Amino acid sequence: MANVSLGIVGLPNVGKSTLFNALTKAGVDAANYPFCTIDPNTGVVPLYDERLYQLAKLSGSKKTIAATVAFTDIAGLVKGASKGEGLGNAFLTNIRDTQAIVHMVRCFEDDDIAHVHGRVDPVADVEIIETELLLADLDTVQQAIEKQMKKQKSGKAEDKARLAALQAIEAPLSAMTPLRHVLDTVDATVIHTYGFLTAKRMIYVANVGEPDVVTGNAYQEQLIAHAKKTGDRVVTLCAGLESEVAALDWADQQDYLAEFGLQQSGLMQLAHVGFELLGLQTYLTTGPEESRAWVIPVGCLAPQAAGVIHTDFEKGFIRANVIQYTELIDAGSLKNAKALGVLRQEGKEYMMQDGDVVEFLFNV
Repeated sequence: MANVSLGIVGLPNVGKSTLFNALTKAGVDAANYPFCTIDPNTGVVPLYDERLYQLAKLSGSKKTIAATVAFTDIAGLVKGASKGEGLGNAFLTNIRDTQAIVHMVRCFEDDDIAHVHGRVDPVADVEIIETELLLADLDTVQQAIEKQMKKQKSGKAEDKARLAALQAIEAPLSAMTPLRHVLDTVDATVIHTYGFLTAKRMIYVANVGEPDVVTGNAYQEQLIAHAKKTGDRVVTLCAGLESEVAALDWADQQDYLAEFGLQQSGLMQLAHVGFELLGLQTYLTTGPEESRAWVIPVGCLAPQAAGVIHTDFEKGFIRANVIQYTELIDAGSLKNAKALGVLRQEGKEYMMQDGDVVEFLFNV
């Protein structure tokens, strides 16, 4: 099971399937016509972490296990999808199963790739998709309110509270405001129960042509300006270039990216932004058998972090031997780190930090 699940959405022919091909090398049909992706395609890919591979060298690990990200390529949505247009609500349902939404936006000119609306206009494209998600959520909440109004006639306090919570959610949706922008004013439990689409974190991907991958272009700037107004994030990449990079081994990837003035691929940027938006971080374990990245929420305490490995680790937690990755690399080995006094012993109240290298002691 992947640590993070992201759904890739957008209008037809914006580059979603090309990006998915790069992510998974799965050969998804990327033909130039709407709805070429009929069933959602999901691929799980490792999140490259240089720290993990350096630890593996230091420990002589037999294998490395990275954190993983699942990407679901969801067929091109169109205006009216919330009412069944195009491939309709089936694909809105697929979005509900993901933790965050990657909204891919066309920011390139290409006469050979038809735009479904016959023009390149990133903000207009974004508004079409956003409107369909809002309308789908509005339909969901209105149906829920109708059912809850019948229940609350019983006079039970919990039924009245649920109705009030649903009505509080209906208000911003009726004003065409995505729920992710008002999460601090609505009931999180109700949001989770009904799986509202606009409550999910959004990452916009500006898909540009190769010449614009470093400098950007006017279309990308329009998208960034729009995202600043809404507080959403933008990652810029060229899906075609990412597909070429993905076909290379790691060392060749770095050389190829350097030719374009890039330090890392757009896909890695996208995966890291996904982790950040979802409030996640990784800690590391290392030894002769394996070096591994473990995903935990930001603010996680040591016993709960231990429980990610095994529930027995949390139940019988005694303490954690902790060192930051950079300190361990500087020391050269855990043995040296102990001698230098930089390996710490932490208890149940220790708040884990990204990049902690940990050994848990427990007793069951």
